[in-house]
Order: sequence, then C-alpha cells, then structure tokens
Amino acid sequence: MSNSNSSVSSGGIGCVGALTLLFIGLKLAEIGVVATWSWWWVLSPVWISWGIVLAIIVGVFAIAFLGEWLKK
Repeated sequence: MSNSNSSVSSGGIGCVGALTLLFIGLKLAEIGVVATWSWWWVLSPVWISWGIVLAIIVGVFAIAFLGEWLKK
C-alpha cells in the first residue's frame, strides 16, 4: 500500500500582479506609451482590483442590511 501525503500548493503573482509588474517595468525603462503615463495609471491594476473587491464587500453588506431591514 502506498501512503501518499501530497499537498498541492499553487502560488504566483496572478494576472493583476503580472500586469502591474509589466507596467512598472515599461515605465521605468521608458518604453512605449506607458512611459508617458502617470504613476496612478501605472499602478491602476492594483487599485482597480482593490476597488472591485471593496465594491463587492460593500454590496454584500448592503444586501444583508437591506434584508434585515425589510424583515422588520
């Protein structure tokens, strides 16, 4: 009999992280149109994804609050 205690671990930076690193690299190397972008746009994949997560959390809490309010 074989005793298999294997665990699968996935990691990495993901799509948002890769895009952010790409934009930062292009900005620092002054390559292409990214070189003319402000740092707000270079880092936009990060803050846009945080904004989406925050909007989802606020939406879940709003629906939960509304559901409790309508029960009364």
